[in-house]
Amino acid sequence: MNLGDDDFTLFGLPQRFALDRADLDQRWRRLQGEVHPDRFAAEGGAAQRVAMQWSVRVNEAYGRLKQPLQRAAYLCELRGAPIEAENNTAMPAAFLMQQMEWREALDDARDVAAVEALDAEVRQAEAALIAELDTLLAENADAAAAKQAAQRVRALMFVARFRDDIDRRVDGLGQ
Repeated sequence: MNLGDDDFTLFGLPQRFALDRADLDQRWRRLQGEVHPDRFAAEGGAAQRVAMQWSVRVNEAYGRLKQPLQRAAYLCELRGAPIEAENNTAMPAAFLMQQMEWREALDDARDVAAVEALDAEVRQAEAALIAELDTLLAENADAAAAKQAAQRVRALMFVARFRDDIDRRVDGLGQ
């Protein structure tokens, strides 16, 4: 193992969006078992510090890989298309219109049923974006696909925030 390896290499996984979560969890447990500082207690402080670095590295990689949106952003970055959500907010006009329609529908919703119907629509759009990511971030994807994927990740970031707004609206209507 090398501390400089990318997360996928560290876990012995192909660089693609679709991952088997149970397999990832099993690999994480195995790696943690190999590098946990307690295994190196008899070898002294220096060995334990190195083991701690490894343990932190494995946990950080696991945190990125287990979250689909973080995994997608990481893949985009590895392929030369960083998300840069703070600096790059450019989105296709159709998605911007969809955002506006969703916002208006949420503002106009007067009962939980209306908000839940909107949530179902947003979940469907989210699933479509995730399916596109799976295709765009296949193991052999090129830089152009990574750029398209970065745009989808930014869209999914909006969808995640909007779904939080939906949850707050449902909570507000339920009171």
